Amino acid sequence: MKILILIATLSLTMYVGCQNHQSSIPESMNTVLEPLSPAELEAFRKLTDKSAVVPFKQSDEAWKAQLSYNEYRVLRNHGTELPWTNAYNNEKREGVFYCRGCGHPLYASDAKYDSGTGWPSFWEPLSEVSVSIRIDKSWFMTREEVICARCESHLGHVFNDGPQPTGLRYCMNSAAMSFVPQKLTSD
Repeated sequence: MKILILIATLSLTMYVGCQNHQSSIPESMNTVLEPLSPAELEAFRKLTDKSAVVPFKQSDEAWKAQLSYNEYRVLRNHGTELPWTNAYNNEKREGVFYCRGCGHPLYASDAKYDSGTGWPSFWEPLSEVSVSIRIDKSWFMTREEVICARCESHLGHVFNDGPQPTGLRYCMNSAAMSFVPQKLTSD
């Protein structure tokens, strides 16, 4: 019974926290430090050495000043948006999803698909240096948490029920990303 009360309380907290982040995209989510050109994207996709990624670190006070309440809750406190209430679940344009915390390239629209879960889902990251995985034992279960490889912000989780060719579903929070409509390849 105590577990059910805890889950109900946490669900209500998540619901209240998400009320200001429905389907419109807040202005703060449109900020990316410097989007990559199509040629830079092609080169970035080929990177494999995570030690080449320059870490982005800042104080908790700086994170709070930079991010909205909901972005901070997701990125820095490992929060989760409610399904079907986030900005990018239905995003269909060509472009790149960047980390909302540090502007690191995460996912390309050509790997996005409709998983039917209510969250933006991808079958692979943009590059091997885009994200890192760590074990998450919260909510009385063990999952694989996806974090930004540059600033270590929480992005979402990865599951083994996605489409081929990877069979993976990177289930992300819109509040953790900024989307930039752009061409993915140079013609």
